[in-house]
Amino acid sequence: MDVVLLAAGLGTRLRPLTETIPKPLVAVQGRPLLDWTIAALPPVNRLIVVVHYLAEQVEAYLRQQPYIPRDKWTTIRQETPRGTGDAFQSCRDALTSNRVMVLNGDDLYGAADIRTLAQQPAGVLAHPVDQPRKFGIVFPRADGTLERMVEKPDLDGRQLANIGAYVFPRSAASLPLPLSPRGEYEITDAVSMVAAAQPFYVVPATFWLPIGTLDALEAAQSLDLSPVRPVSYSPGAST
Repeated sequence: MDVVLLAAGLGTRLRPLTETIPKPLVAVQGRPLLDWTIAALPPVNRLIVVVHYLAEQVEAYLRQQPYIPRDKWTTIRQETPRGTGDAFQSCRDALTSNRVMVLNGDDLYGAADIRTLAQQPAGVLAHPVDQPRKFGIVFPRADGTLERMVEKPDLDGRQLANIGAYVFPRSAASLPLPLSPRGEYEITDAVSMVAAAQPFYVVPATFWLPIGTLDALEAAQSLDLSPVRPVSYSPGAST
């Protein structure tokens, strides 16, 4: 399995911190966000990091990490950001495995959840939220496969949110995604298209910490992040 990290965002809600450093390198408890994410990964064949803003800093950081062999990672520069779907599909020529995991680069995920997701032929991590109007909400069938996904539905009460962690077959990187009303290509359209063709499993997540604002970043400095399990990254053979 390959892993694509979506790390091309401008991080505007984390300014002024992100005026001089890219969001993936913003520190949480003394470690860059990128480091926490890589630490939570299972063994993978290749790590592909999509970069844009201050890309040189991210690339320099990766080169300095002794636990990531140079032949196991690469970066893809998204010269003109056009959405998460475009970021994913910009990696198609760099993929080496039959399956690919795609993760938001500014969210922290539990290592156990990532490993469970990695066992699926195709799937998405979902976490309960109390304000569904702010999220993309997933609706699973009784067998745990995805029935549909609705962006910011007019619903109240606890629902399962799409938290930006996916496993796709490699072919998803070549799907003809439509242009969304906001002028971008959305990775959620790839989810819907794959789910229409094969079982796409909804995997409940036990831990999720989005770092989208300065308040969230400040709160993260004192939270228990043991579920992320910051251990050495050890690439290995995977399918």
